[in-house]
Amino acid sequence: MISIEHINYRIGNTPILTDINLTLAERGITALIGANGAGKSTLLSLIARLQPLQSGQICVGGLDVNQTPSIRLAQKLAILTQSNHIHSRITVADLLMFGRYPHNHGLVGEEDRTLVQEALHRFDLTALSNRYLSELSGGQRQRALIAMTFCQQTEYVLLDEPLNNLDIFHARELMRLLRHLTNEQNLHTVMVVHDINMAAAYADHIVAMKDGKIAMQGTPTEMITEENLLTLFDLDADVLNHNGVPLVVHHI
Repeated sequence: MISIEHINYRIGNTPILTDINLTLAERGITALIGANGAGKSTLLSLIARLQPLQSGQICVGGLDVNQTPSIRLAQKLAILTQSNHIHSRITVADLLMFGRYPHNHGLVGEEDRTLVQEALHRFDLTALSNRYLSELSGGQRQRALIAMTFCQQTEYVLLDEPLNNLDIFHARELMRLLRHLTNEQNLHTVMVVHDINMAAAYADHIVAMKDGKIAMQGTPTEMITEENLLTLFDLDADVLNHNGVPLVVHHI
């Protein structure tokens, strides 16, 4: 369970998050949606302790993120941010092995090698394993970074806009894989998603933010409605039903 209580966050005199109270009890995929500047990425970074809390408390799997030693937290929770400052002269295979550090502390074993090889295969990176990150396209690099996150083998996975730089085919294939891995490994995956149709198709639970607050939450069917789209995004769009999944027609 992820428990968030009375979180406020400011940059200077500007409020970014205001009295956030949220409990994510169910395993599966939770999608954070909302307009640009709603506070989604900031909330995700606070859950992962990438930024210090200014008020309130966040617990992940019973661990207080403000008090838990970093190595212990890294065994429980993995995060992929939008900005990853990883040296480009590292191979894909070495990048994935870096994800094993919280468990092996740099002493690589056979289990680590096996997990990395499995991740290379699952994320369609085997042919790129000896390439440097600087030699990859944006989409290939994104897949490698997500694979590294899953190599960390944590119960909780936080992904900030994982579909960045991916074409329509690889975005769909990645979401299918994330859905499969979440089910297979009984994970709690929380992701910031801008593609509403991807959230509707693959998430179990959707949390919508607006102006630094939790605006509403529910299942995709409950959340993806014409009325809610107008409230959250000021978007006038049709919502259709495709095989029981809401589909937003916003392109025309």
